[in-house]
Amino acid sequence: MSATAPSPAVVVDAEPLPRQEEVLTGEALAFLAELHRRFAPRRSELLERRARRREEIARTASLDFLPETAAIRDDDTWRVAPCPDALLDRRVEITGPTDRKMTINALNSGARIWLADFEDALSPTWENVVLGQVNLIDAYTRDIDFTDPASGKSYALRPDAELATVVMRPRGWHLEERHLEVDGEKVPGALVDFGLYFFHNARRLLETGKGPYFYLPKLESHLEARLWNDVFVYAQDALGVPQGSVRATVLIETITAAYEMEEILYELRDHASGLNAGRWDYLFSIVKNFRDCGPKFVLPDRNSVTMTAPFMRAYTELLVRTCHRRGAHAIGGMAAFIPSRRDEEVNKVALEKVRADKDREAGDGFDGSWVAHPDLVPLCRASFDAVLGERPHQKDRLREEVEVRAADLLAVDSLEARPTSAGLVNAVQVGMRYIEAWLRGLGAVAIFNLMEDAATAEISRSQIWQWINAGVEFENGEKATPELARKVAAEELGNLRAELGEEAFAAGRWQEAHDLLLKVALDERYEEFLTLPAYGHLAA
Repeated sequence: MSATAPSPAVVVDAEPLPRQEEVLTGEALAFLAELHRRFAPRRSELLERRARRREEIARTASLDFLPETAAIRDDDTWRVAPCPDALLDRRVEITGPTDRKMTINALNSGARIWLADFEDALSPTWENVVLGQVNLIDAYTRDIDFTDPASGKSYALRPDAELATVVMRPRGWHLEERHLEVDGEKVPGALVDFGLYFFHNARRLLETGKGPYFYLPKLESHLEARLWNDVFVYAQDALGVPQGSVRATVLIETITAAYEMEEILYELRDHASGLNAGRWDYLFSIVKNFRDCGPKFVLPDRNSVTMTAPFMRAYTELLVRTCHRRGAHAIGGMAAFIPSRRDEEVNKVALEKVRADKDREAGDGFDGSWVAHPDLVPLCRASFDAVLGERPHQKDRLREEVEVRAADLLAVDSLEARPTSAGLVNAVQVGMRYIEAWLRGLGAVAIFNLMEDAATAEISRSQIWQWINAGVEFENGEKATPELARKVAAEELGNLRAELGEEAFAAGRWQEAHDLLLKVALDERYEEFLTLPAYGHLAA
Protein backbone atom coordinates (compact mmCIF):
# COMPACT_ATOMS: atom_id res chain seq x y z
CA MET A 1 0.00 0.00 0.00
CA SER A 2 1.68 3.19 -1.15
CA ALA A 3 -0.58 5.69 0.60
CA THR A 4 1.02 7.44 3.55
CA ALA A 5 -1.91 9.53 4.73
CA PRO A 6 -5.64 8.99 4.95
CA SER A 7 -7.94 10.59 2.45
CA PRO A 8 -9.59 13.76 3.77
CA ALA A 9 -12.84 11.81 3.32
CA VAL A 10 -11.88 9.49 6.21
CA VAL A 11 -13.34 10.81 9.49
CA VAL A 12 -12.70 9.40 12.96
CA ASP A 13 -15.52 10.73 15.14
CA ALA A 14 -14.47 9.82 18.68
CA GLU A 15 -12.56 11.15 21.63
CA PRO A 16 -8.84 10.25 21.39
CA LEU A 17 -7.74 7.08 23.15
CA PRO A 18 -4.34 6.20 24.61
CA ARG A 19 -2.13 4.67 21.91
CA GLN A 20 -4.80 4.94 19.19
CA GLU A 21 -2.19 6.53 16.92
CA GLU A 22 -0.45 3.14 16.79
CA VAL A 23 -3.56 1.60 15.23
CA LEU A 24 -5.22 4.47 13.36
CA THR A 25 -2.21 5.39 11.25
CA GLY A 26 -2.62 7.27 8.01
CA GLU A 27 -1.72 4.17 6.02
CA ALA A 28 -4.14 1.98 7.95
CA LEU A 29 -7.02 4.43 7.50
CA ALA A 30 -6.28 4.73 3.79
CA PHE A 31 -6.45 0.94 3.57
CA LEU A 32 -9.81 0.93 5.38
CA ALA A 33 -11.12 3.62 3.03
CA GLU A 34 -10.25 1.50 0.02
CA LEU A 35 -11.89 -1.57 1.55
CA HIS A 36 -15.02 0.46 2.19
CA ARG A 37 -15.23 1.93 -1.30
CA ARG A 38 -14.68 -1.41 -2.99
CA PHE A 39 -16.85 -3.68 -0.85
CA ALA A 40 -19.43 -1.73 1.18
CA PRO A 41 -21.83 -1.34 -1.80
CA ARG A 42 -21.97 -5.10 -2.33
CA ARG A 43 -22.39 -5.64 1.38
CA SER A 44 -25.47 -3.36 1.26
CA GLU A 45 -26.90 -5.36 -1.65
CA LEU A 46 -26.42 -8.60 0.27
CA LEU A 47 -28.20 -7.20 3.32
CA GLU A 48 -31.13 -6.32 1.08
CA ARG A 49 -31.02 -9.86 -0.29
CA ARG A 50 -31.28 -11.18 3.29
CA ALA A 51 -34.51 -9.25 3.73
CA ARG A 52 -35.99 -10.60 0.50
CA ARG A 53 -35.09 -14.14 1.47
CA ARG A 54 -36.74 -13.71 4.87
CA GLU A 55 -39.91 -12.59 3.11
CA GLU A 56 -39.80 -15.75 1.02
CA ILE A 57 -39.37 -17.91 4.12
CA ALA A 58 -42.34 -16.19 5.76
CA ARG A 59 -44.41 -16.97 2.67
CA THR A 60 -43.35 -20.62 2.20
CA ALA A 61 -42.34 -21.71 5.73
CA SER A 62 -39.60 -23.79 4.14
CA LEU A 63 -35.99 -23.93 2.98
CA ASP A 64 -34.19 -26.25 0.60
CA PHE A 65 -30.76 -26.88 -0.84
CA LEU A 66 -30.19 -24.55 -3.78
CA PRO A 67 -30.96 -26.10 -7.18
CA GLU A 68 -28.76 -23.57 -8.98
CA THR A 69 -25.65 -24.74 -7.11
CA ALA A 70 -26.25 -28.49 -7.36
CA ALA A 71 -23.21 -28.89 -9.63
CA ILE A 72 -20.93 -27.67 -6.82
CA ARG A 73 -22.43 -30.17 -4.37
CA ASP A 74 -22.27 -33.02 -6.90
CA ASP A 75 -18.67 -32.40 -7.95
CA ASP A 76 -16.45 -34.79 -5.96
CA THR A 77 -13.16 -33.34 -7.20
CA TRP A 78 -12.74 -29.99 -5.47
CA ARG A 79 -11.12 -29.48 -2.06
CA VAL A 80 -10.23 -26.49 0.07
CA ALA A 81 -6.61 -25.32 0.15
CA PRO A 82 -4.15 -27.42 2.16
CA CYS A 83 -4.14 -26.53 5.83
CA PRO A 84 -1.17 -24.51 7.18
CA ASP A 85 0.80 -26.22 9.95
CA ALA A 86 -0.41 -23.74 12.58
CA LEU A 87 -4.03 -24.84 12.03
CA LEU A 88 -3.53 -28.59 11.63
CA ASP A 89 -4.34 -29.40 15.25
CA ARG A 90 -7.39 -27.59 16.56
CA ARG A 91 -8.58 -30.04 19.20
CA VAL A 92 -9.15 -27.33 21.81
CA GLU A 93 -10.12 -23.74 21.06
CA ILE A 94 -10.77 -21.12 23.73
CA THR A 95 -12.92 -18.10 22.99
CA GLY A 96 -13.07 -14.65 24.46
CA PRO A 97 -12.82 -10.88 23.93
CA THR A 98 -9.57 -9.05 23.31
CA ASP A 99 -9.26 -7.13 26.56
CA ARG A 100 -5.74 -7.21 27.98
CA LYS A 101 -6.29 -9.81 30.73
CA MET A 102 -8.19 -12.18 28.45
CA THR A 103 -5.55 -11.85 25.74
CA ILE A 104 -2.85 -13.04 28.14
CA ASN A 105 -4.93 -15.79 29.74
CA ALA A 106 -6.15 -17.17 26.41
CA LEU A 107 -2.67 -17.28 24.90
CA ASN A 108 -1.37 -19.00 28.05
CA SER A 109 -4.34 -21.37 28.39
CA GLY A 110 -2.87 -24.45 26.74
CA ALA A 111 -5.57 -24.38 24.06
CA ARG A 112 -4.34 -24.87 20.51
CA ILE A 113 -6.42 -21.95 19.20
CA TRP A 114 -7.72 -18.70 20.67
CA LEU A 115 -10.74 -17.17 18.99
CA ALA A 116 -9.90 -13.51 19.59
CA ASP A 117 -13.37 -12.05 19.48
CA PHE A 118 -14.40 -8.64 18.17
CA GLU A 119 -17.96 -9.88 17.70
CA ASP A 120 -20.45 -11.50 20.13
CA ALA A 121 -18.08 -11.55 23.13
CA LEU A 122 -17.08 -7.91 22.70
CA SER A 123 -19.27 -4.91 23.39
CA PRO A 124 -18.29 -2.61 20.48
CA THR A 125 -17.35 0.51 22.37
CA TRP A 126 -14.72 2.49 20.48
CA GLU A 127 -12.30 1.80 23.32
CA ASN A 128 -12.84 -1.97 23.02
CA VAL A 129 -12.50 -1.89 19.24
CA VAL A 130 -9.27 0.14 19.14
CA LEU A 131 -7.53 -1.10 22.27
CA GLY A 132 -8.37 -4.69 21.34
CA GLN A 133 -6.23 -4.15 18.26
CA VAL A 134 -3.46 -2.66 20.45
CA ASN A 135 -3.55 -5.71 22.71
CA LEU A 136 -3.10 -8.12 19.81
CA ILE A 137 -0.19 -6.12 18.41
CA ASP A 138 1.44 -6.16 21.85
CA ALA A 139 0.83 -9.89 22.17
CA TYR A 140 2.55 -10.63 18.87
CA THR A 141 5.57 -8.55 19.89
CA ARG A 142 5.43 -10.25 23.34
CA ASP A 143 5.20 -6.83 24.91
CA ILE A 144 2.02 -7.35 26.91
CA ASP A 145 1.32 -7.51 30.63
CA PHE A 146 -1.54 -6.54 32.91
CA THR A 147 -2.07 -5.82 36.60
CA ASP A 148 -5.60 -6.08 37.92
CA PRO A 149 -6.32 -2.81 39.74
CA ALA A 150 -8.81 -4.52 42.05
CA SER A 151 -6.77 -7.55 43.15
CA GLY A 152 -3.24 -6.39 42.36
CA LYS A 153 -2.62 -9.67 40.54
CA SER A 154 -0.24 -9.46 37.58
CA TYR A 155 -0.49 -11.32 34.27
CA ALA A 156 2.15 -11.90 31.60
CA LEU A 157 2.86 -14.30 28.76
CA ARG A 158 4.77 -17.40 29.79
CA PRO A 159 8.24 -16.85 28.36
CA ASP A 160 8.92 -20.39 27.13
CA ALA A 161 5.40 -21.69 26.59
CA GLU A 162 3.82 -22.45 23.23
CA LEU A 163 1.10 -19.83 22.84
CA ALA A 164 -2.28 -20.48 21.29
CA THR A 165 -2.62 -19.66 17.59
CA VAL A 166 -4.96 -16.70 17.13
CA VAL A 167 -8.02 -16.89 14.90
CA MET A 168 -9.63 -13.46 14.95
CA ARG A 169 -13.42 -12.94 14.61
CA PRO A 170 -14.54 -9.59 13.15
CA ARG A 171 -18.06 -8.26 13.48
CA GLY A 172 -20.87 -9.54 11.25
CA TRP A 173 -21.85 -7.83 8.01
CA HIS A 174 -24.94 -6.22 9.57
CA LEU A 175 -23.09 -3.92 11.99
CA GLU A 176 -21.58 -0.53 11.19
CA GLU A 177 -18.86 1.32 13.05
CA ARG A 178 -20.40 4.63 14.08
CA HIS A 179 -17.05 6.25 14.88
CA LEU A 180 -15.52 5.86 11.43
CA GLU A 181 -16.80 7.36 8.17
CA VAL A 182 -15.57 7.24 4.61
CA ASP A 183 -17.10 9.66 2.10
CA GLY A 184 -19.83 10.44 4.64
CA GLU A 185 -20.82 6.78 5.11
CA LYS A 186 -20.36 4.60 8.19
CA VAL A 187 -17.81 1.86 7.57
CA PRO A 188 -19.01 -1.73 8.10
CA GLY A 189 -17.66 -3.00 11.40
CA ALA A 190 -16.50 -6.18 9.70
CA LEU A 191 -14.17 -4.22 7.42
CA VAL A 192 -12.88 -2.08 10.30
CA ASP A 193 -11.99 -5.10 12.43
CA PHE A 194 -10.56 -7.14 9.57
CA GLY A 195 -8.75 -4.23 7.95
CA LEU A 196 -6.95 -2.95 11.03
CA TYR A 197 -5.94 -6.45 12.12
CA PHE A 198 -4.75 -7.50 8.67
CA PHE A 199 -2.90 -4.25 8.02
CA HIS A 200 -0.91 -4.36 11.26
CA ASN A 201 -0.37 -8.09 11.72
CA ALA A 202 -0.44 -10.08 8.46
CA ARG A 203 3.27 -9.84 7.67
CA ARG A 204 4.32 -10.15 11.32
CA LEU A 205 2.31 -13.37 11.69
CA LEU A 206 3.72 -14.87 8.50
CA GLU A 207 7.24 -14.22 9.76
CA THR A 208 6.46 -16.35 12.83
CA GLY A 209 5.20 -19.30 10.77
CA LYS A 210 1.55 -18.48 11.36
CA GLY A 211 -0.76 -16.19 9.42
CA PRO A 212 -3.81 -13.93 9.33
CA TYR A 213 -6.54 -16.38 10.33
CA PHE A 214 -10.21 -15.45 10.75
CA TYR A 215 -13.54 -16.75 12.00
CA LEU A 216 -16.40 -15.38 9.87
CA PRO A 217 -19.67 -14.90 11.79
CA LYS A 218 -23.35 -14.87 10.86
CA LEU A 219 -23.02 -15.52 7.13
CA GLU A 220 -26.41 -16.24 5.59
CA SER A 221 -25.40 -17.33 2.10
CA HIS A 222 -22.52 -18.39 -0.12
CA LEU A 223 -22.68 -14.98 -1.79
CA GLU A 224 -21.64 -13.41 1.50
CA ALA A 225 -18.74 -15.87 1.62
CA ARG A 226 -17.83 -14.80 -1.93
CA LEU A 227 -17.69 -11.20 -0.74
CA TRP A 228 -15.30 -12.15 2.05
CA ASN A 229 -13.14 -14.07 -0.42
CA ASP A 230 -12.91 -11.00 -2.65
CA VAL A 231 -11.92 -8.93 0.38
CA PHE A 232 -9.15 -11.41 1.14
CA VAL A 233 -7.85 -11.42 -2.44
CA TYR A 234 -7.76 -7.63 -2.60
CA ALA A 235 -6.19 -7.20 0.85
CA GLN A 236 -3.38 -9.64 0.14
CA ASP A 237 -2.56 -7.96 -3.17
CA ALA A 238 -2.81 -4.44 -1.74
CA LEU A 239 -0.34 -5.13 1.06
CA GLY A 240 1.96 -7.44 -0.88
CA VAL A 241 1.01 -10.49 1.15
CA PRO A 242 1.16 -13.84 -0.71
CA GLN A 243 -2.20 -15.04 -1.97
CA GLY A 244 -3.53 -17.88 0.16
CA SER A 245 -2.00 -16.54 3.37
CA VAL A 246 -5.47 -15.87 4.80
CA ARG A 247 -7.40 -18.78 6.25
CA ALA A 248 -11.05 -18.47 7.25
CA THR A 249 -13.27 -20.69 9.37
CA VAL A 250 -16.97 -19.99 8.88
CA LEU A 251 -19.46 -20.23 11.69
CA ILE A 252 -22.52 -22.04 10.39
CA GLU A 253 -24.78 -20.27 12.85
CA THR A 254 -27.70 -19.32 10.63
CA ILE A 255 -30.31 -21.72 9.33
CA THR A 256 -29.93 -20.43 5.77
CA ALA A 257 -26.17 -21.06 5.80
CA ALA A 258 -26.82 -24.64 6.91
CA TYR A 259 -28.30 -25.27 3.46
CA GLU A 260 -25.20 -23.81 1.75
CA MET A 261 -22.25 -25.36 3.60
CA GLU A 262 -20.69 -26.82 0.46
CA GLU A 263 -21.16 -23.63 -1.49
CA ILE A 264 -19.64 -21.53 1.32
CA LEU A 265 -16.54 -23.72 1.39
CA TYR A 266 -16.37 -23.60 -2.41
CA GLU A 267 -16.45 -19.79 -2.55
CA LEU A 268 -13.68 -19.61 0.05
CA ARG A 269 -11.80 -22.71 -1.13
CA ASP A 270 -8.44 -20.94 -1.61
CA HIS A 271 -8.74 -19.44 1.88
CA ALA A 272 -11.00 -21.88 3.73
CA SER A 273 -9.94 -23.72 6.87
CA GLY A 274 -13.18 -25.18 8.18
CA LEU A 275 -16.69 -24.76 9.50
CA ASN A 276 -17.94 -24.41 13.07
CA ALA A 277 -21.21 -25.65 14.56
CA GLY A 278 -22.63 -23.14 17.01
CA ARG A 279 -25.78 -23.34 19.10
CA TRP A 280 -27.40 -20.16 20.42
CA ASP A 281 -27.05 -18.10 17.24
CA TYR A 282 -28.27 -21.08 15.20
CA LEU A 283 -31.40 -21.38 17.35
CA PHE A 284 -31.81 -17.60 17.24
CA SER A 285 -31.68 -17.77 13.45
CA ILE A 286 -34.40 -20.42 13.33
CA VAL A 287 -36.67 -18.29 15.51
CA LYS A 288 -35.89 -15.14 13.52
CA ASN A 289 -36.54 -16.68 10.13
CA PHE A 290 -39.57 -18.82 11.03
CA ARG A 291 -41.03 -16.60 13.74
CA ASP A 292 -44.38 -16.20 11.99
CA CYS A 293 -44.61 -19.66 10.41
CA GLY A 294 -46.87 -21.34 12.95
CA PRO A 295 -46.55 -23.57 16.03
CA LYS A 296 -44.28 -26.09 14.25
CA PHE A 297 -41.37 -23.70 14.70
CA VAL A 298 -41.95 -22.68 18.32
CA LEU A 299 -38.84 -23.62 20.29
CA PRO A 300 -39.00 -24.70 23.95
CA ASP A 301 -36.77 -23.26 26.70
CA ARG A 302 -33.31 -22.69 25.24
CA ASN A 303 -31.54 -24.95 27.73
CA SER A 304 -33.79 -27.88 26.81
CA VAL A 305 -32.65 -27.80 23.17
CA THR A 306 -29.47 -29.86 23.23
CA MET A 307 -27.17 -30.79 20.38
CA THR A 308 -28.70 -34.30 20.45
CA ALA A 309 -32.11 -32.99 19.36
CA PRO A 310 -32.84 -34.58 15.95
CA PHE A 311 -32.77 -31.34 13.95
CA MET A 312 -29.58 -30.20 15.71
CA ARG A 313 -27.95 -33.57 15.17
CA ALA A 314 -28.83 -33.42 11.47
CA TYR A 315 -27.10 -30.04 11.31
CA THR A 316 -23.92 -31.16 13.07
CA GLU A 317 -23.58 -34.45 11.21
CA LEU A 318 -24.08 -32.70 7.87
CA LEU A 319 -21.40 -30.21 8.87
CA VAL A 320 -18.85 -32.93 9.69
CA ARG A 321 -19.60 -34.83 6.51
CA THR A 322 -19.35 -31.67 4.39
CA CYS A 323 -16.08 -30.51 5.94
CA HIS A 324 -14.30 -33.84 5.69
CA ARG A 325 -15.50 -34.45 2.15
CA ARG A 326 -13.81 -31.18 1.18
CA GLY A 327 -10.67 -31.48 3.32
CA ALA A 328 -11.74 -28.90 5.90
CA HIS A 329 -11.78 -28.97 9.69
CA ALA A 330 -15.09 -29.45 11.50
CA ILE A 331 -15.11 -27.56 14.81
CA GLY A 332 -17.69 -28.22 17.51
CA GLY A 333 -19.65 -25.89 19.72
CA MET A 334 -19.11 -24.00 22.94
CA ALA A 335 -18.78 -25.40 26.46
CA ALA A 336 -19.95 -22.27 28.24
CA PHE A 337 -19.78 -23.55 31.82
CA ILE A 338 -17.74 -21.43 34.25
CA PRO A 339 -16.42 -23.57 37.14
CA SER A 340 -17.60 -22.41 40.54
CA ARG A 341 -14.98 -21.58 43.14
CA ARG A 342 -17.49 -22.26 45.92
CA ASP A 343 -19.82 -25.10 44.92
CA GLU A 344 -18.13 -28.39 44.06
CA GLU A 345 -21.47 -30.13 43.52
CA VAL A 346 -22.38 -27.62 40.81
CA ASN A 347 -18.99 -28.28 39.21
CA LYS A 348 -19.38 -32.05 39.35
CA VAL A 349 -22.75 -32.10 37.61
CA ALA A 350 -21.81 -29.49 35.00
CA LEU A 351 -18.41 -30.99 34.18
CA GLU A 352 -20.00 -34.38 33.53
CA LYS A 353 -22.32 -32.71 31.02
CA VAL A 354 -19.41 -30.92 29.37
CA ARG A 355 -17.41 -34.16 29.19
CA ALA A 356 -20.33 -36.02 27.62
CA ASP A 357 -20.79 -33.23 25.08
CA LYS A 358 -17.11 -33.20 24.08
CA ASP A 359 -17.02 -37.01 23.95
CA ARG A 360 -20.01 -36.91 21.59
CA GLU A 361 -18.36 -34.35 19.32
CA ALA A 362 -15.09 -36.27 19.13
CA GLY A 363 -16.99 -39.49 18.50
CA ASP A 364 -19.05 -37.89 15.75
CA GLY A 365 -15.94 -36.87 13.83
CA PHE A 366 -15.33 -33.27 14.86
CA ASP A 367 -11.69 -32.22 14.79
CA GLY A 368 -11.89 -29.90 17.79
CA SER A 369 -14.23 -27.87 19.94
CA TRP A 370 -14.68 -24.65 21.91
CA VAL A 371 -14.45 -23.85 25.61
CA ALA A 372 -15.06 -20.54 27.38
CA HIS A 373 -12.80 -21.03 30.41
CA PRO A 374 -9.16 -22.15 30.80
CA ASP A 375 -10.19 -24.75 33.41
CA LEU A 376 -12.10 -26.63 30.69
CA VAL A 377 -9.13 -26.89 28.33
CA PRO A 378 -7.81 -30.17 29.86
CA LEU A 379 -11.27 -31.73 29.86
CA CYS A 380 -11.88 -30.92 26.20
CA ARG A 381 -8.39 -32.05 25.27
CA ALA A 382 -8.93 -35.40 27.01
CA SER A 383 -12.08 -36.07 24.98
CA PHE A 384 -10.30 -35.41 21.70
CA ASP A 385 -7.05 -37.08 22.74
CA ALA A 386 -9.00 -40.28 23.37
CA VAL A 387 -10.16 -40.30 19.75
CA LEU A 388 -7.32 -38.56 17.91
CA GLY A 389 -4.31 -39.84 19.79
CA GLU A 390 -1.26 -38.33 18.08
CA ARG A 391 -3.17 -37.45 14.91
CA PRO A 392 -3.85 -33.73 14.47
CA HIS A 393 -7.41 -34.28 13.18
CA GLN A 394 -9.74 -36.95 11.85
CA LYS A 395 -10.58 -35.60 8.41
CA ASP A 396 -10.19 -39.12 7.06
CA ARG A 397 -13.54 -39.95 8.70
CA LEU A 398 -15.75 -39.03 5.77
CA ARG A 399 -19.09 -39.90 7.43
CA GLU A 400 -20.41 -41.11 4.08
CA GLU A 401 -23.25 -42.89 5.85
CA VAL A 402 -24.77 -39.52 6.84
CA GLU A 403 -27.77 -38.53 4.76
CA VAL A 404 -29.56 -35.33 5.69
CA ARG A 405 -32.69 -34.19 3.88
CA ALA A 406 -33.76 -30.57 3.70
CA ALA A 407 -36.70 -31.28 6.01
CA ASP A 408 -34.44 -32.83 8.67
CA LEU A 409 -32.84 -29.45 9.39
CA LEU A 410 -36.25 -27.94 10.13
CA ALA A 411 -37.77 -30.75 12.20
CA VAL A 412 -38.23 -28.48 15.22
CA ASP A 413 -41.57 -30.12 15.97
CA SER A 414 -39.74 -33.39 16.76
CA LEU A 415 -38.91 -31.98 20.19
CA GLU A 416 -40.97 -33.25 23.11
CA ALA A 417 -40.10 -30.32 25.38
CA ARG A 418 -42.38 -27.31 25.49
CA PRO A 419 -41.96 -23.70 26.66
CA THR A 420 -42.31 -23.30 30.42
CA SER A 421 -42.99 -20.46 32.80
CA ALA A 422 -39.53 -20.99 34.30
CA GLY A 423 -38.11 -20.63 30.80
CA LEU A 424 -39.75 -17.24 30.46
CA VAL A 425 -38.31 -16.13 33.80
CA ASN A 426 -34.85 -17.35 32.79
CA ALA A 427 -35.04 -15.57 29.43
CA VAL A 428 -35.88 -12.30 31.20
CA GLN A 429 -33.23 -12.77 33.89
CA VAL A 430 -30.41 -13.67 31.54
CA GLY A 431 -31.41 -11.19 28.86
CA MET A 432 -31.60 -8.28 31.28
CA ARG A 433 -28.36 -9.15 33.08
CA TYR A 434 -26.46 -9.55 29.83
CA ILE A 435 -27.78 -6.35 28.23
CA GLU A 436 -26.90 -4.33 31.34
CA ALA A 437 -23.31 -5.58 31.22
CA TRP A 438 -23.11 -5.02 27.44
CA LEU A 439 -24.21 -1.42 27.87
CA ARG A 440 -21.29 -0.97 30.28
CA GLY A 441 -18.85 -2.32 27.70
CA LEU A 442 -18.69 -5.99 28.74
CA GLY A 443 -19.42 -8.51 25.99
CA ALA A 444 -18.58 -11.80 27.75
CA VAL A 445 -20.46 -12.13 31.05
CA ALA A 446 -20.67 -14.94 33.60
CA ILE A 447 -24.37 -15.44 34.48
CA PHE A 448 -25.56 -18.39 36.58
CA ASN A 449 -22.24 -20.22 36.01
CA LEU A 450 -22.39 -19.86 32.23
CA MET A 451 -20.32 -17.56 30.04
CA GLU A 452 -22.86 -15.63 28.02
CA ASP A 453 -22.38 -13.41 24.96
CA ALA A 454 -24.61 -11.47 22.58
CA ALA A 455 -26.06 -14.69 21.11
CA THR A 456 -27.50 -15.37 24.57
CA ALA A 457 -29.43 -12.13 24.62
CA GLU A 458 -30.61 -12.72 21.05
CA ILE A 459 -32.13 -16.13 21.76
CA SER A 460 -33.57 -14.91 25.08
CA ARG A 461 -35.44 -11.92 23.66
CA SER A 462 -36.41 -13.86 20.50
CA GLN A 463 -38.01 -16.64 22.51
CA ILE A 464 -40.05 -14.13 24.52
CA TRP A 465 -41.18 -12.52 21.24
CA GLN A 466 -42.02 -15.87 19.63
CA TRP A 467 -43.90 -17.29 22.59
CA ILE A 468 -46.05 -14.18 22.91
CA ASN A 469 -46.83 -13.97 19.21
CA ALA A 470 -47.60 -17.71 19.06
CA GLY A 471 -49.93 -17.46 22.06
CA VAL A 472 -48.02 -20.15 23.98
CA GLU A 473 -49.73 -21.49 27.10
CA PHE A 474 -47.36 -22.59 29.86
CA GLU A 475 -47.71 -25.65 32.09
CA ASN A 476 -49.15 -23.54 34.93
CA GLY A 477 -52.01 -22.30 32.78
CA GLU A 478 -50.56 -18.83 32.20
CA LYS A 479 -50.44 -17.56 28.64
CA ALA A 480 -47.44 -15.78 27.19
CA THR A 481 -48.55 -12.16 26.87
CA PRO A 482 -46.87 -8.75 26.90
CA GLU A 483 -48.43 -8.15 30.32
CA LEU A 484 -46.90 -11.32 31.75
CA ALA A 485 -43.47 -10.44 30.32
CA ARG A 486 -43.67 -6.97 31.83
CA LYS A 487 -44.67 -8.45 35.18
CA VAL A 488 -41.74 -10.88 35.18
CA ALA A 489 -39.34 -8.11 34.11
CA ALA A 490 -40.58 -5.78 36.86
CA GLU A 491 -40.14 -8.53 39.46
CA GLU A 492 -36.62 -9.21 38.22
CA LEU A 493 -35.75 -5.52 38.37
CA GLY A 494 -36.99 -5.42 41.97
CA ASN A 495 -35.03 -8.55 42.85
CA LEU A 496 -31.87 -7.03 41.41
CA ARG A 497 -32.38 -3.82 43.40
CA ALA A 498 -32.73 -5.85 46.59
CA GLU A 499 -29.80 -8.13 45.75
CA LEU A 500 -27.37 -5.37 44.78
CA GLY A 501 -28.44 -2.61 47.16
CA GLU A 502 -29.54 0.87 46.17
CA GLU A 503 -26.05 2.28 45.57
CA ALA A 504 -24.82 -0.54 43.32
CA PHE A 505 -28.14 -0.72 41.51
CA ALA A 506 -28.06 3.01 40.78
CA ALA A 507 -24.48 2.75 39.52
CA GLY A 508 -25.54 0.18 36.93
CA ARG A 509 -27.74 0.54 33.87
CA TRP A 510 -30.50 -1.78 35.00
CA GLN A 511 -33.54 0.32 34.12
CA GLU A 512 -32.12 0.96 30.67
CA ALA A 513 -31.45 -2.77 30.18
CA HIS A 514 -34.98 -3.59 31.37
CA ASP A 515 -36.50 -1.11 28.93
CA LEU A 516 -34.37 -2.25 26.01
CA LEU A 517 -35.13 -5.93 26.60
CA LEU A 518 -38.86 -5.28 26.69
CA LYS A 519 -38.69 -3.11 23.60
CA VAL A 520 -37.02 -5.78 21.43
CA ALA A 521 -39.08 -8.58 22.99
CA LEU A 522 -42.49 -6.91 22.77
CA ASP A 523 -42.45 -4.59 19.75
CA GLU A 524 -44.79 -5.74 17.00
CA ARG A 525 -41.96 -5.27 14.51
CA TYR A 526 -39.26 -7.84 15.16
CA GLU A 527 -35.79 -6.27 15.32
CA GLU A 528 -33.36 -8.25 13.15
CA PHE A 529 -30.52 -7.89 15.66
CA LEU A 530 -30.74 -6.68 19.24
CA THR A 531 -27.31 -5.07 18.90
CA LEU A 532 -28.56 -2.62 16.27
CA PRO A 533 -30.81 -0.57 18.59
CA ALA A 534 -28.57 -1.32 21.59
CA TYR A 535 -25.52 0.12 19.82
CA GLY A 536 -26.95 3.61 20.09
CA HIS A 537 -27.06 3.23 23.88
CA LEU A 538 -23.33 2.63 24.26
CA ALA A 539 -21.62 5.58 25.90
CA ALA A 540 -18.69 5.55 23.50
